Amino acid sequence: MWRLGDELAVRLPRTERAPALLRTEQAWLPVLAPRLPLPVPAPVRIGTPSSRFPHTWTIARWVHGEPADRSPLTRIDAADVLAGFLRTLHDRAPAEAPANPARGVPLARLHHGDDDPFAALADHPGIDGARELWQDALAAPDRQGPPLWLHGDLHPANVVVRNGTLAGVIDFGELCAGDPATDLSAAWLLLPAGAASRFFDAYGPVDDATMARARGWALLRAAGLIGIGRNGRLGLPGGKPTREPAGHAALERITRAGAR
Repeated sequence: MWRLGDELAVRLPRTERAPALLRTEQAWLPVLAPRLPLPVPAPVRIGTPSSRFPHTWTIARWVHGEPADRSPLTRIDAADVLAGFLRTLHDRAPAEAPANPARGVPLARLHHGDDDPFAALADHPGIDGARELWQDALAAPDRQGPPLWLHGDLHPANVVVRNGTLAGVIDFGELCAGDPATDLSAAWLLLPAGAASRFFDAYGPVDDATMARARGWALLRAAGLIGIGRNGRLGLPGGKPTREPAGHAALERITRAGAR
């Protein structure tokens, strides 16, 4: 991504998956952006593949602030802002909304037999509690209601912070229809310690099964952040070192909250 003046950015996909993710943004973010209560990178121009660049590309609105993996949310009222954003986004999705095999689906589809998604975190002080919460999430009933619009990828690098609170949401490539528990995991992935209860009060009623699934998603995403961050610390391909402390902080928040 390159900055274009003060208000725009140019997004040129580089990885194998990126063109498909960008096409999702191009198709659906213009539909959703006008009703969302926070700034998002709505496309203003869509480029077509050519001999000079073989993929679609986008000129989008720049969202001002710092990503939360570099400048974490610190204000407790960020819970209200996040809840308002998700309450608005989580509307019933149309039949033609994109599906995503790894977002908004039952967690059991992502859990293969005896695989332990937390094996690399065996030395973490809260790992026993994390495994218990994960089993609770797997045992929770699946969502029975209609699929809702989801951001699908609400982790610290995909939200923007100013003055300690939420100022924007970016990277809608995983946008899809499904179980809102995927997005509700952001209560622990993004917010400061102790803010999750305020978030759920502001968001509205969430049943026990959805809450259990949301904790499961939070655990899974925290473990993923730690793994990507560790790879970055070790200089491995695809690693991003800022993700590791963000993942550890999220894991601590969810295990502490689940122990109460």
